[in-house]
Amino acid sequence: MRSVFEWNIGGRVLPLGKRTLIMGIVNVTPDSFSDGGQFLDPEKAVAHALQLLDQGADILDIGGESTRPGARVSGSKKPDPAKIVSEPQELERVIPVIRQIKQKRPDATLSIDTYKANVARAAIAAGAEIVNDVSAFRWDPQMAKTVAELKCGAVLMHMRGRPDEWRTQAPASDIVMLVKRELRGWAEAATIAGVKRERLVLDPGFGFGKNFEENFPLLRRFDEFHQLRYPLLAGVSRKSFVGRMLAHDGHDAPVDARLHGTMAAEAVLILKGSHIIRTHDVGACADVARVADIAA
Repeated sequence: MRSVFEWNIGGRVLPLGKRTLIMGIVNVTPDSFSDGGQFLDPEKAVAHALQLLDQGADILDIGGESTRPGARVSGSKKPDPAKIVSEPQELERVIPVIRQIKQKRPDATLSIDTYKANVARAAIAAGAEIVNDVSAFRWDPQMAKTVAELKCGAVLMHMRGRPDEWRTQAPASDIVMLVKRELRGWAEAATIAGVKRERLVLDPGFGFGKNFEENFPLLRRFDEFHQLRYPLLAGVSRKSFVGRMLAHDGHDAPVDARLHGTMAAEAVLILKGSHIIRTHDVGACADVARVADIAA
């Protein structure tokens, strides 16, 4: 049975733990691994977001920069300015979408998926209430201070290295222990910087700097993350390790054939106590959550 929390996201509090909340993914990008380019146009992104809300999304996570495997991001060891999304580009992608969603659905709860402090500040000003940082406040030295000033909610995600380094990383001896130790340290650093504990949610970062085999113990031992005493978010939607689990005749299942595997993994995570599931397939996940919540 999972712990119950009250997530302070600024102007209101979201109850966590009584039922699973669904975070729908809105990628306003040309190159995300699953749906890159489909919703780069703001009007298409907004229409998709409204559809996800109608399907049962409790939160929408809006992102303007892909952190897919191999992506070049700020701070990469081999920087390529032509391949890195600049701050103005990211703002141009996400701010109009946030504003339009809030105009059409004022009560919608929006999250900005960014590791840049200035993007976070602009997104909160436009109507978002949560900052979902894949770097756990590590890539932009101003992010923790900015989130503390904004008094918004925040998700700290675990990532090993940067996306263009993942293929060459040495495996961890115990990935669950590593993720727990580092998330604990990063959460403590955030609170020292002034971010209130009740504003934080932790995400072990399935697929982010973990090889295929390292994702399996994260899934199997997910309940161990409750030892951190924070609410938990998990995102496994359509990820490569799901494709590996569904491999047939030596070939991993392609992205468009991972729905049922994704739903099974999300059910496992709910039964092991995830408070929030981040997913592309909101309607299907909402059904899974309704059943799993009864069984949990």
